[in-house]
Order: sequence, then structure tokens, then C-alpha cells
Amino acid sequence: MAAAMEGRVIDASNGLPIAGAVVVAGAASVQTGGDGSFFLPAPAGQVSARAIGYARATMAVGGQEEARPTLRLAPLRPKALYLSAYGIGNQGLRDAALHLLATTELNALVIDLKGDTGMVPYPSKVAQAALCGARDVTTVRDMAALVAQLRRDGIYLIARIVAFKDDRLAKAHPEWSIRSADGDVFRDGERQAWIDPFQREAWDYLLDLAQEAAAMGFDEIQFDYVRFPDTRGLRFAQPNMERNRVAAITGFLQAVRQRLAPYGVFLAADLFGYTAWNTGDTEIGQDLPAIARVVDYVSLMLYPSGYQFGIPGVPDPMQEPALIVQRTLQRAIARTGGNGRRFRPWLQAFRDYAFDHRPFDADEIRAQVDAAESAGTDGWMLWNPRNSYSANGLRE
Repeated sequence: MAAAMEGRVIDASNGLPIAGAVVVAGAASVQTGGDGSFFLPAPAGQVSARAIGYARATMAVGGQEEARPTLRLAPLRPKALYLSAYGIGNQGLRDAALHLLATTELNALVIDLKGDTGMVPYPSKVAQAALCGARDVTTVRDMAALVAQLRRDGIYLIARIVAFKDDRLAKAHPEWSIRSADGDVFRDGERQAWIDPFQREAWDYLLDLAQEAAAMGFDEIQFDYVRFPDTRGLRFAQPNMERNRVAAITGFLQAVRQRLAPYGVFLAADLFGYTAWNTGDTEIGQDLPAIARVVDYVSLMLYPSGYQFGIPGVPDPMQEPALIVQRTLQRAIARTGGNGRRFRPWLQAFRDYAFDHRPFDADEIRAQVDAAESAGTDGWMLWNPRNSYSANGLRE
């Protein structure tokens, strides 16, 4: 008879059981019951657990004394800064970000593992990265060592992987690219080509990168541009219908979840803010309730500058950035079952580009943060494409 293990997962702060935690041992995984208990096949080695709103925990098992292990998960709400492929490799930008993490409420970093142009900035072992030209620039010579150091410093780490916007992969594999109506390779406003999400052969590259990130020790894998372009009249491998688009995006995320299952990491997806208000897929395959069912965290991009049409009751987002965040989150939470901890939004930390071009400084940042926290989210993330941040608006 195969070895088996019975145990519990509890809240480290109060000792209460955690229901619905995911426990992983070897290739087996299971969710805890209402009393925090689990039972699964358990060869000697390690058992890990994760749950929404908590940090992951791992413990060694093997002896009789660990036959009924108790895993204690510490409550955690990540509050993050974003560093691009260049930002994480630039000593000045990285040190400035780490200083803020050491002196303010910040406790997490979002790091590009594959950026907006398809660049992979470290010596990846994924063969396709080199084959498609994604490895033409190195900004981090040893990503695994950097991850290990940051984790020793107690920093929650999120690997950002840009999915279907990938100029390099589209050039290497034009048969996977999205086409314009005339049959040419489609290019967006930044002259970047995209991979057709219907092309399942192209998924393997993204799955391999996600697995590599998980193996390096990232706590969470976050996919951006996990959608179709917001451009009409394009040609795809399948009919451009809402049903097909939603199936492709959710199917991809389900494939990622399956690939990452042995690693016990969290999975997140970045979505347009308007997906909370639109009942369909916003014509890009992002159906909010459908995606929320297959990822751990939904990261709505709640930049007021992106709300060019406003929202009900807020026609001018620049005047009420807190209401943009608060009301969008309230609607999203209501549409997905009422658990605010399933959301960790992106907040604006850059100058407005759509309305009056005002800087987003202490008042605007604090207003957004307070609104996100009042909605009960699992933290928040600040986005500045130049990776230029200050302590303005942040608590110590």
C-alpha cells in the first residue's frame, strides 16, 4: 500500500483552520476541507500549502513524527512595485525599489520574465527563448540567484510574463501570428506583432517559461496581455466569436494551472478594468467571471487614465481616482462571488496621458491604495513604466 499522509492547514496568526487551501506533495495535490484537514498520497520529501490571502508554506516530511503535519500559513497582502526587464537589471533602479521596500509598507516586487516586446532578460533554459531571438539582451545574469536573495529578504515575488503580445515569437513563427484583413502580419499601435491565442502550439513556450519561473522560486506567476488585441477586422485560426475567444483564454490559463500544479505557486491574470463593467468578453476574450474561476488572483488594471469613457457616476476619472478603483472593485467582486481577496489591482503611479496630464503623486496614489484596501483586496501593485517611484503616498 502506498504511503499516505493526513494533516491540517491553519492560520499562523490565530490557529484557525483554513478551508480550501491547496496542498501539494510530489505529483499529488488536494484542497483542505472545512476543518482545514487534508489526506493525500505522500512519499518522503516535502509538502507545501497555499491559500488565498496567505504566504506559501513548505515543510519536510518523511518520519513518523511528520505523519500528521500541520502547515501554518501567515496572512499576507502583497503591496508591490513593478520592475521591467531593464529595471530589475539596473542597479540604481533596483536599489531604489529595494530601499522603498525596506522603509515603507511595500513588501513585494513584480518582475518581468518576458516583457512587452517578447524579451527574456536572463539566460533562460527554455530553448524557444533563444530560437525566437528573445535572448538578445541580458539584464540579469543569474535570475535564480537574485530570486533566492530577494526571498531571503522576505520579499514576495511575482513573475510577470507577457503572453500573446510577442513580436519576437511572431517573427520567428509567422504561422502563429495574428493577421490583418489583407493577410499581412498584424501590428498594433506600437508596431508589435501578436501571437494568435488560438494557436495552441505557441502555448508551450509560455508554459515552459512559467514552469521555469516557478522552479526558480517565484511565489506567483502573473500573465499580462492574456487576451486578443482590441482591434477589429483581424484574422485568426478560428472564427472570431466570443465563445471561441473565451474558450481560448480560459483554456490557456487552465493549461498553465495544470503545468504549475506540482510547484504550489499562485497564478494571476491581468485584465482590463472595463471587464468588470462589461458583461461580455470586451471582444478580447477576457470574461471576468470565467477567468476568476481558473486563476488565484485577478489583477484588474484600474489606472484612471485608462477609463476614457468614465464609469457610471464618475464621468471624469481624474477628479475621482478613488471612486474609479472602489466602484470597479465592488462590481468585480459582486460578479465573481463576493471574495475581495481574489483581487490584487494595478494602480496608477505615472503621469496621466489621457485627460489633463496631471502627475499622480502622494494624494492620488494614497487615494487609490485606500480605495483598494477598503474593498478588501489581497493587496495592490503600483505601475510606472519607467520604474520611477517614491515614498509619496506610502506609509512607513
